Amino acid sequence: MARVLADQSRMSGLEKAAVLMISLGPEISAAMVRQLDETNVERLAAEVASTKSVDMETRKEVLEEFRDMCVAFDYVARGGIDYARSVLEKAVGRQEAEEILSRLNSRFQQRPFEFARRASVDQLLSFLEGEHPQTIALTLCHLSPGQAAAILAELPPEQQATVAKRIANIERISPEAIALVEQALREKLSSYEGQHVNISGGVDAIVDILNRVDRTTEKAILDRLAQNDPDLAEEIKERMFVFEDIVFLDDRAIQRVLREVSPRDVALALKTASEDVANVIFQNMSSRAADALKEDLEVMGPVRLREVEEAQGRIVNIIRRLDELGEIVIARGGEDTVVV
Repeated sequence: MARVLADQSRMSGLEKAAVLMISLGPEISAAMVRQLDETNVERLAAEVASTKSVDMETRKEVLEEFRDMCVAFDYVARGGIDYARSVLEKAVGRQEAEEILSRLNSRFQQRPFEFARRASVDQLLSFLEGEHPQTIALTLCHLSPGQAAAILAELPPEQQATVAKRIANIERISPEAIALVEQALREKLSSYEGQHVNISGGVDAIVDILNRVDRTTEKAILDRLAQNDPDLAEEIKERMFVFEDIVFLDDRAIQRVLREVSPRDVALALKTASEDVANVIFQNMSSRAADALKEDLEVMGPVRLREVEEAQGRIVNIIRRLDELGEIVIARGGEDTVVV
C-alpha cells in the first residue's frame, strides 16, 4: 500500500534512500541502482513503489543530509578526518559535525573518484563533456585502465592526443586539486536542486527508473520482486515496455522503429527473441531486407548475451523515444489500449 512520507527524523535509512531516489529523478536513480547488490535493489525498489509522495520539508531535509555527507566526504578526501571535523565544526557546530561524520563511518577509506569507478563509460563521458583536457586527464588517471581506455577512445580525435600527453606528464598532483576536480564532477551527478513542489514516488517512479537500467539489472530486480511481492512485480511489468513487447506495436509503428535501428542491432536482438517477435519484425520489412536479415542470423556465430541485451536495449530506447515524441504509441498493458 502506498504511503506518504513525512518527518525525516523518524525515517529509516531505507526510507531516506527511497526519498533520495525519488527526488533525484529516474536518470540519476538508475545510475545509483546499478551500483547496488540485488538484495538492496529489491528492498529499495519496493520502498520506492510503496511511497506515494514526499512532502517538501522531508525532501529538503533528506537532500540536505545527503549534501552534508558529500561535503564531509570531500573534506575527508582533502585532509583527513581531523581536517573534516575542524572545518565542519566551524560551519555547523561540534554536535552536528560529529553527527555528519558518524554517518560516513567506513566510507572514510574510499579512494578519490570512487564514485566515478562505479559509473558507466557513457555516464563518465557525459560528466567530462566540455571539461578542460587537464581535468579529463586527471580523472582518467584515477579510473581503471579499461574505463580510461574506453573513454579516451570516445573523445574527439583532436582531443585524444592532448589528453594522452597530459596523462603522460602528470606526476604529482596536490590532494586539494584532486578534491576540487572530484567535487566538480560529483556535483554534476548530484545536482538535485529541483522545483519546490511535492515529489511523487509510487509504482510510476520505479517503472521510470527500471526503464532506464540495463536488461540484466531489470530482470534481476523483477525476478526477485516476483518471489516476494508478485502483485507489485506484475503491476510494474504491466507498466513497462521491454523488447518482447514489440509484438504489441502496430505495423506502422514497427516500420517506423526499424527505420531508426541499425541492421546489426536487429540481428543481434533477434538472437534470443521468441518466434513471435522475429515474425513480427520480418513481416514489417521488405522481402529483400527480411531475406538479408535471415541470412545474417544464419551465418552469425556465437555472441555474448550482453551484446544481445545491449542491442535490445538500444532498440527499446528508440521505441521509448519515438513514443515520447508522439510518433508512435506504446501499449503498456490493458486490453482496451488503443495504438494509433
